[in-house]
Amino acid sequence: MAALNAIISRRSSMASALSKLPAGLLRCMSNVPENSVYGGPSSQSPARRVTLTSLRQKHRRGEPITVVTAYDYPSAVHLDMAGVDVCLVGDSAAMVVHGHDTTLPISLDEMLVHCRAVARGAKRPMLVGDLPFGSYESSSNQAVDTAVRVLKEGGMDAIKLEGGSPSRITAAKSIVEAGIAVMGHVGLTPQAISVLGGFRPQGKNISSAVKVVETALALQEAGCYSVVLECVPAPVAAAATSALKIPTIGIGAGPFCSGQVLVYHDLLGMLQHPHHAKVTPKFCKQYAQVGDVINKALLEYKEEVTSGSFPGPAHSPYEISPADVNGFLKELQNMGLEKAASAAAAVVERSHESKSSDGENATK
Repeated sequence: MAALNAIISRRSSMASALSKLPAGLLRCMSNVPENSVYGGPSSQSPARRVTLTSLRQKHRRGEPITVVTAYDYPSAVHLDMAGVDVCLVGDSAAMVVHGHDTTLPISLDEMLVHCRAVARGAKRPMLVGDLPFGSYESSSNQAVDTAVRVLKEGGMDAIKLEGGSPSRITAAKSIVEAGIAVMGHVGLTPQAISVLGGFRPQGKNISSAVKVVETALALQEAGCYSVVLECVPAPVAAAATSALKIPTIGIGAGPFCSGQVLVYHDLLGMLQHPHHAKVTPKFCKQYAQVGDVINKALLEYKEEVTSGSFPGPAHSPYEISPADVNGFLKELQNMGLEKAASAAAAVVERSHESKSSDGENATK
């Protein structure tokens, strides 16, 4: 009985201590394994979550908004640590991650997988999920249902859709009226390459330039909180930015937008998509050549495995005691696995010789 009372007392003290911890910390503690076999990501930015309100405040102050398109947990953690304002989970994952030539093949279910992964990694940026082709064009009901799934199942804060046609403007309006924040997209709209005749810049003549501004204004009228301007001349982007009361996010649209967006893999110089090998986006600036580092590391790994130098003692950390080794060898012999017992014994002997050699070298 005394032992039971002691256990109850300890649990009561622990519960009291835990109750004094911040709610956010307490919630996270259940996700931390006691004996993690890997280090995990570094501590993420303690700054407050970026919201629609904070973006609007930033826009009013004339401060540029930073947006990066990313698709998985590791990249989301990097964006979080860098303090990027918005993480866009783009349907460009179809090309960058899945290797397609266009953005059209990716499905809503595939997009939701990417959204959930990003939501687990990015705690500070505002999260925006793209509505993939075929998931919102049929009707306003379809558009709202898809947007709801992106928020509820994908963990996003808002959605993005490509504007242009009246039906897409109507879809944007319906989604906003359903209580969901919408980012519009005009100019080069990759989902419309069938009618655009490929990945072609827009706004390069009078009628096309006027259409860019008119469509952006229509998306604003529909209730969008911002608009992406993709691959349009800088004067056209500047005109749209001036005409709108909401932020414009440029990609290949010059420096006169309210903010900028680039794809994570592109700005890191991580890879060259087969499509980009033929049509390299001129707006992409590589801030690093991570792809070269990755290739070098993979080649070194392959060479070390092939030569037998990896893994060496430093990367074979798990040991079994001499007593247990002997017992293990006997059990193998009893099982009739003489060859397996010899292989294990040889490794033990080799390990002893290596340690003896290291000890001799250390005393010299």
